[in-house]
Amino acid sequence: MTVVTPYEPTDEAAVDEAHRIVAAAQAVDLPDIPAPDRAEFGLDVAHPPHGNQVVRALARQDGVAVGHVWIRMPQLDNTENASGELVVDPAHRRRGVGRALLAYARRVALDHGRRRLISSTVGALPGGPARSTAGAAFAAAVGAQAALAEVRRRQDVTALDRAALAALEAEARARSSGYRTVTFHGAVPEEYVADVARLESRLIGDAPMGDLIVEAEKVDGERLRQIERIRAARRRRQYHAGAVHEPSGRLVAWTMIDLGPSETWHAWQEITIVDPDHRGHRLGLLVKVENLRYVLAHEPALRAIDTWNAAANDHMVSINAQLGYQPVDAWTDWQLTI
Repeated sequence: MTVVTPYEPTDEAAVDEAHRIVAAAQAVDLPDIPAPDRAEFGLDVAHPPHGNQVVRALARQDGVAVGHVWIRMPQLDNTENASGELVVDPAHRRRGVGRALLAYARRVALDHGRRRLISSTVGALPGGPARSTAGAAFAAAVGAQAALAEVRRRQDVTALDRAALAALEAEARARSSGYRTVTFHGAVPEEYVADVARLESRLIGDAPMGDLIVEAEKVDGERLRQIERIRAARRRRQYHAGAVHEPSGRLVAWTMIDLGPSETWHAWQEITIVDPDHRGHRLGLLVKVENLRYVLAHEPALRAIDTWNAAANDHMVSINAQLGYQPVDAWTDWQLTI
C-alpha cells in the first residue's frame, strides 16, 4: 500500500528524503541537467515562489520514501489552476506510486478550488538523446490532454564563435538606432522596475501557449520586488540585459540568465521579451548577445545554457539558432481537468 503524506519545510528528514528521490530520478531521466544539491533543494522548499501556495508530499511503501510530489497553487491570478511535478524513485517505478501521487495532487487541488492540473513530460527528438516514454504514457493514460509542445535547446558556450557573435551584434546595432543597451546583476535598478514589470506581465499573452488555459500575470513593481526577494533568499544569480529607447528613456526589451547557488558550469536562459511597439529593430537578438557577453565576463566557468521555447515560437527559435542553441529534447505540457 502506498501512503502519501505532506511535509513541512522545517522537517529536515523529509526534505532529505525528497531530495534523494528527486536527484535519483533526474540522474536517470535527465542526466545532462545538474540536479540541485541538498542545500539548493532545501532553499527551494523553504522559499516557495511569491504569490503561490505550495504543498509537498512524500509517498511511502512499507515505511520507505519512494515518491515525491509538489503542487503549486497561484493565489494572485490563474486561481483555477494548479501545477506541479510528481517524481518516483527509479528503483520503485511501475508499482502504483505515480497514481497514488496523482490522486493526492488531485485532492489537494480540488480542496483549494482548482479545476485544472498542469505538468510536463520529456521525450526524445530524432537524433537526440534517449528519453523514457513513460511520463507521456502515464499522462495520457490518466486523461490529461497534450496542450503545448516545447523544445529544450542548449548553447555550448565553449564552442561559441566570437566572430559570428560580433557580426550578429553589428547587424542588430545597425537596425537599432535610437536604442542603447544596459546590463545589471541581481535586482532590477529602480529606474527600470516599472518597465520590467510591464514586460513581465506581457509574457503569457505574447508567447505561444497552445491549448493551455492560463491568464496573463499582473506584475507591478511591488510584485517584482517580492519575486526578487525570493530569488535572493534562494541565493540564485541573475544577469540581465535590456534595451532603452533613448527618446523616452523606457526600457523596452529585456532578457535574463539565471544560475543556481552552487552551480558554475550550467545556467538557464529565462525570459526574453520586446515591447510590441518596438519590434522590428533586432532588439531581442541585441539584448541576448549583450547578456551572453555579460554573464560570461562574470561566470568564467560557464559551459552550457539551457532554454525552452514553444515549438511554434518561430521568432525566438530563430534568434536562439543564430546564437548557437541546439535542440536537445522535446517537452509536452499536459493539462488535466479535475
